[in-house]
Amino acid sequence: MAARILKNPFLRFLFFSISLYLTWNVIYEFYLRTQTNFDKIVIDTLVRWAEVTLQVLGYSTTDYSAADVVFREHIGIAGSKGVTIGAPCDGVVLYVLFIFFVVAFPGPLKHKAWFIPVGALSVFYLNVLRIVGLAAIMKINESWLAFNHDYTFTIVVYAYVFLLWMLWVKRFSPFSIKSKTPVE
Repeated sequence: MAARILKNPFLRFLFFSISLYLTWNVIYEFYLRTQTNFDKIVIDTLVRWAEVTLQVLGYSTTDYSAADVVFREHIGIAGSKGVTIGAPCDGVVLYVLFIFFVVAFPGPLKHKAWFIPVGALSVFYLNVLRIVGLAAIMKINESWLAFNHDYTFTIVVYAYVFLLWMLWVKRFSPFSIKSKTPVE
């Protein structure tokens, strides 16, 4: 049975991606989430990048942090209530899914070495833009927030991760459409 899984590329991909994801969940739930500031660091970094992006776009941001707060989880455009970023919305699951899909799918290590960090950083910045968009929505019309948070931005971000993975499959994997020979 194990030999059959390892010979079939699709089953091998499923086996490795599910194994990686389950391992990640155990490490995250029992160590990273409970014993570290991992999510707080990711959220604080997102807030700081969203704040810079809003300021570059010409918006004044509101400082919601107290003097003794180390990590920030709230951001908004001046004159609005702003938005709070929690652990479920920090995008960590998306970064991990993207990384594990590329790791589990066949392809040259030399391409994985640059594609994974570039892709993960692009997913991170797309999440920053999502936060910027939600902060702008809060300024324009607070009643639009729930729909856009739950549907619009969720679809956009997951579709982007899927498109990145498809780019990997079609451009860098041995199953590339460009040629019938494996990519080196």
